[in-house]
Amino acid sequence: MPLPAANRRQLLIGATTAFVGLSLGSLDAQAPNDDGISRSAASIHQEPVFKATPARVYQILTNAREFDNIVRLSGAMQSGALGPKPAEISSEVGGAFSLFGGYVTGRIIELSPNERIVQAWRPQNWKPGEYSIVKFDLKEHGTGTAIVLDHRGFPDGLEQHLAEGWKVNYWEPLEKYLSAPK
Repeated sequence: MPLPAANRRQLLIGATTAFVGLSLGSLDAQAPNDDGISRSAASIHQEPVFKATPARVYQILTNAREFDNIVRLSGAMQSGALGPKPAEISSEVGGAFSLFGGYVTGRIIELSPNERIVQAWRPQNWKPGEYSIVKFDLKEHGTGTAIVLDHRGFPDGLEQHLAEGWKVNYWEPLEKYLSAPK
């Protein structure tokens, strides 16, 4: 007997979370104390604000055609580091995404329309099976939207590189895109 859609979704979310947890498990071994708990994990927290509604920001971050407009304006594209492969973004929890010419790939862990996107996220130069967790919470901020970004579980020593990458490859091009005349 097939599972109801809600149970299948819960099962898929649970399996994806377990997969990500297993792939991130090696990060806990980096600096354990006597109790076996690592307290050295770095994370990135940023809160850029944009002149757009949460619905508009959500649409741009979850629609491949829209996101390609951000990629074209990004620092990575301007440097010539990316290939021409267009973005692919599943609209389903558990679905795959591929961004920046295939350089960043992963799976959608959670989608709450106009409110939250959670991804298991990795660039192609990380070791196979290494994923981080990226969470975008979209909050009304006056007449605009604050994106509350939390990025955790990435390999040690990459925090500065990744923090700068969010600015030049997401926030700055998103601001340009939203400011462009329609």
